[in-house]
Order: sequence, then C-alpha cells, then structure tokens
Amino acid sequence: MQIHDLRPNPGKNKKRKRVGRGISAGQGKTAGRGTKGQNARTGGGKGPYFEGGQLPLVRRLPFKRGFTNIFKVVYRPVNVGSLAAFEAGADVDPEALAAVGLLHKATDPVVILGDGDIKVALKVKAHRFSASAKEKIEAAGGAVTVIPLE
Repeated sequence: MQIHDLRPNPGKNKKRKRVGRGISAGQGKTAGRGTKGQNARTGGGKGPYFEGGQLPLVRRLPFKRGFTNIFKVVYRPVNVGSLAAFEAGADVDPEALAAVGLLHKATDPVVILGDGDIKVALKVKAHRFSASAKEKIEAAGGAVTVIPLE
C-alpha cells in the first residue's frame, strides 16, 4: 500500500443536502418541511422550554433557596464532663483532646460546652467556651485560654 492508495472509508464523506434548490434536485419547493404549518415557516417550531402547554421541567423543579456561607466555622463540641479523663493540672488543648479520642482531628476548631461536672483543676485551651463551661472550669480551680482561629 502506498500513500496515494489511502482513501476514506466508503460512506465516510457525504455531501451535504442542499435543500430548496429547484424541483429537479429532489428537495425543491417545500424543501422537506411539508406543506404549511408552524414548522414550515421561518423560525417556526417551539423552543426546548415549551412542553405542549404542560408546566416545563425547569419550572416544576423546586427553587434553590438561600445560600451556603463559605466562611462558616464549624466547631467540634466537647463537654466539660468529658474533661474528667485528664489528671489535675494537665494542659488540655486540641492535640490532647485528639490523643484521648474526644476529637477526630487536632486541627478542628473546638468549643467547650458546659454539660457535666468537673472536679479537677485543668488548664484548658480551646477556640471557644460557653459561659457555663468557663464558670465550671474556673470554679474547679482551672484556667481558660481562648485560641484565636487561623
């Protein structure tokens, strides 16, 4: 086989149909549009939105409401009662909470909530504290430090 023997597959290249070019061309007069009617006219036919008068799909779908705040901070809650697992005087920070299994990741923002009781004095560092949690930690002789968010 030589380069000059190469040909496209039979039927691959097909001439386009030139409609409306006279009766002898086979697609003259009505040019394949039939006789009269909406679709025979220029610009005829309904758009993709029209569904025969039925409520169109895009209007049947529920509207998307509101928005998603991309700057929202999701705090991981830890209750004061679960801090009882630490010994007196211990430093409790996100890394220590993750090591004990109270947090999934040490990098997550933490909020300490006031559910439960605490008897031991702890130095607790977290990104946020509820008022009752702060009271309970300080009443037990501990200290509260707020870590700023990055």
